[in-house]
Amino acid sequence: MNKLNSQSPFNLTGETALITGGGTGLGLGMAKCLANASAKVVLVGRREEELKKAVAEIGSQASFVAHDITQLNRAGELIAAAEKIAGAPISILINNAGIHLKKPAAETKPEEFQSVLTTHVCAAQALTTAVLPGMLARGHGNILFTASMASLFGIPLVIAYSAAKSAYVGMVRTLASEISGKGVRVNAIAPGWIESPMLRKALDGDPARSNKILSRTPMGKFGEPDDIGNAAVFLCSPAAKFITGVVLPVDGGASIGF
Repeated sequence: MNKLNSQSPFNLTGETALITGGGTGLGLGMAKCLANASAKVVLVGRREEELKKAVAEIGSQASFVAHDITQLNRAGELIAAAEKIAGAPISILINNAGIHLKKPAAETKPEEFQSVLTTHVCAAQALTTAVLPGMLARGHGNILFTASMASLFGIPLVIAYSAAKSAYVGMVRTLASEISGKGVRVNAIAPGWIESPMLRKALDGDPARSNKILSRTPMGKFGEPDDIGNAAVFLCSPAAKFITGVVLPVDGGASIGF
C-alpha cells in the first residue's frame, strides 16, 4: 500500500482515529484509507475475530478494542482503552457503527426502533461526549459521522434507520456550530449504495429494489468502501481545514438523480 508523502495536504501523520464498526464494510474501508494516509487507527466492534482479521490486513498502524458501544456508560472506558493501546490521544472519532432494520413502519415495534436509535444515535453521542474534552483541551480534533441517503430523502421500509441517520445531520450541525471555533471540526459522509455486508443484507432477494437504486444513480453502479474511505481522509485532513458542518454525499449522484 503506497503511503501519501509527508507534504501532501491529505497526509494524516500524527493523527489517531477511533472507528466504530471498523472491522468490516465501510468502517474497514475508512480504516484502510486513513492508515494509507499515515494515521494510526483503532478499530472498535463486538466481534473480536473480525477485528483481528481487519488489523492483520491493515498492518502495524492498526489495533483494536472489542467493545459493545450500546453500553453507553462505558464510553469513557473505551476512549481510555483505545488511547492506551494506540499510545496516543484520539484525534479523529468516526461514528460509523450501526444496525439495519428493514420493516414496514406499521410493523416496527417500539423496542426495535429504540434499538436502532441506541446503536446509532445514543452511542455516537456518548462517544462524542467522552472524546470531546481531550480534543478541546488540545484545540484539535475531527469528528465524523456516517450518515446515509436516508438522511437526505425518504426511503420505504426503514423508518428506524432513517430516523437515526437523520438525527446525525442535526448532531453534525449543532456540534459544528458549538465547537468548530475551538479547533474541532465536525462533518458527515452520506454514502450512497456501497458494496458491503449491510448492503447485501438490504438488497439480496430484492432485485426490484436493486434495479430502482441503479436506475436513479447517474453513474449506474454501486460504490466501493474506499470511495467512502477516501472521502473520510479528505474531511479529516488539512485539505479540509476550512470545512465543518457539512454532509457530503458520496453516492454516484443518487441524491440528485432522476
